[in-house]
Amino acid sequence: MSETRIERDSMGEMAVPVEALYGASTQRAVLNFPVSHRPVDPLMIHAYGLIKLAAARANGELGVVDTAKTAIIEKAAREVLEGKHDEHFPVDTYQTGSGTSTNMNANEVIANRAKQIDPDCGVHPNDHVNQSQSSNDTFPTAMHIATGMAFKDMLIPALEGLHKSLVQKAHEFHDVLKIGRTHLMDATPVRLGQEFSGFAKQVERSLDRSHKALNAIFELPLGGTAVGTGLNCHPEFPKKAIAIIAEESGIDFVEAEDHFEAQAAKDALVEAHGQLNTIATSLYKIANDIRLLGSGPRCSIGEISLPSTQPGSSIMPGKVNPVMAEAVTMVAARVFGNNNTVTWSGANGHFELNVFMPVMIDAILQSTRLLANVATIFDEKCVQGIVANKERCESLIENSLSMVTSLAPIIGYEPASKIAKESVETGRTVRELCAERLEELGISAEQLAEALDPGTMAGE
Repeated sequence: MSETRIERDSMGEMAVPVEALYGASTQRAVLNFPVSHRPVDPLMIHAYGLIKLAAARANGELGVVDTAKTAIIEKAAREVLEGKHDEHFPVDTYQTGSGTSTNMNANEVIANRAKQIDPDCGVHPNDHVNQSQSSNDTFPTAMHIATGMAFKDMLIPALEGLHKSLVQKAHEFHDVLKIGRTHLMDATPVRLGQEFSGFAKQVERSLDRSHKALNAIFELPLGGTAVGTGLNCHPEFPKKAIAIIAEESGIDFVEAEDHFEAQAAKDALVEAHGQLNTIATSLYKIANDIRLLGSGPRCSIGEISLPSTQPGSSIMPGKVNPVMAEAVTMVAARVFGNNNTVTWSGANGHFELNVFMPVMIDAILQSTRLLANVATIFDEKCVQGIVANKERCESLIENSLSMVTSLAPIIGYEPASKIAKESVETGRTVRELCAERLEELGISAEQLAEALDPGTMAGE
């Protein structure tokens, strides 16, 4: 067992690991919440570093805290922002619903780090690091910052890369004609590039939704302190501190228009995850279609070939599975579940505070990170390497009953239906059957060839 030192808080003494930067309040939370053994997401910790940095600078400029102290607090807080002390944030995700334990964890780490930098600085975790703040306004502020950074630095770049690859494939496959499908049944011809252009547009819309999610979380509740009134906070503090946060993060954060709404409700984050849920829905559809188009390779659709990434079976030699697409669909399943968690958490704002915040942000950041990661690997390890099987596409078109659709306006719906049924019964193609009865159908060979041209049917 590691050696301990004695730390004190308002409840008394507490033995803390000697190497830990945190103090008594954090250690109590560690002992109280051995639930998941999974600490709060590092993005939240880094967001807290930014909040404490901005708060220190604002408090110093406003004369609320001595600038000799705020300069040291700022230095220690920047180290937290940069992830240099992540191992000193052990509090479990499933903790007090306000996130108070994490706020105090940040206060203690920064205060103790400040004392390492200058043993005579006299920085106190509550009186100085937490000045003008409360857990009730800093934790939701950190939620917005962490979510915004995850979207800006992870999800949006990943979706941009996937979109670019799908657009390239749409152009590459433009001349590949294939059979369309509705209800999982043969329909009229389309271009493979048209299918991929649909995928690309879905990802383009997903990028739009990512930016909408960012817009939803621009308002920060910092400065509302305990219940939204701003008690113990300089009136100019919120504007100053949030301007620093915006500058440091590169995101257009602003002070909440109504601090009571911003602290009591988490609707903006519910909205943001709603956009993630829709993005997951789009990626699921794209990945599922791609694995179905590549199914086979010889005894199913097989219109495209997916890159081989790893052996697919321990017993069937040579089998290769669409594992990248499967990863996407499993991520989507997790995001769909997280959406229920986020919605239920958002609904549990009671009076002036929501007490489901830690689990809510855990779900949001997990969804964002999973979608970003899987979009990147799906792009790099699957989409970029997709190859069209042109001959297979052409053969399926020729054998399709739906080719008769373009004849219906010429020969009539009923005669066209009879040809389709005969094609089913005999196994012969629509083209073969029509070619034998041109006179009966009242059309020429040229008209037949024009009507059954898949390129014309698919359009441009």
